[in-house]
Amino acid sequence: MLKKLALAAGTVLFAANLMAATPAKAPHVLLDTTNGQIEIELDPVKAPISTKNFLDYVNSGFYNNTIFHRVIPGFMVQGGGFTQQMQQKETKAPIKNESKNGLHNVRGTLSMARTSVPDSATSQFFINVKDNDFLDQGDGYAVFGKVVKGMDVVDIIVNSPTTTKSGMKDVPADPVFIKSAKVID
Repeated sequence: MLKKLALAAGTVLFAANLMAATPAKAPHVLLDTTNGQIEIELDPVKAPISTKNFLDYVNSGFYNNTIFHRVIPGFMVQGGGFTQQMQQKETKAPIKNESKNGLHNVRGTLSMARTSVPDSATSQFFINVKDNDFLDQGDGYAVFGKVVKGMDVVDIIVNSPTTTKSGMKDVPADPVFIKSAKVID
């Protein structure tokens, strides 16, 4: 009887440890754009602040009908801050820069856009279309996710013909916008 109790207790402890060791599934966000769908996997373990910030904007509908306002071939596509009429959207307070989290600005990663002030990121993000290791230097740009499906869509977006609109360079001549952004996992 004592052996059966010990065996049962051991099984319960083993199962509890196994469950505790199993990491939570990383959240996925689907960006439905005018050029197709982009699925992003976020990294809440290495970039908890940036991930929470991005998810807060996604869940509030903030990114719906915003444009990719900056596309530079051989570099990145940037969005998350302007309406289709090139009006900057009002954002929440800036977040702490998590650039030293062990993630790197390589092709297909999602990073927080910011000004020259390290802790100035709000809603804007960019997707690297090539390895941009220079963005990891100094105060760096915080990587917090990666494209898991739809990098072909990102490549179409980054190769869009561009113009200058509202004083901003590298704006797609034909607006490319996020029709909707939603958590799917």
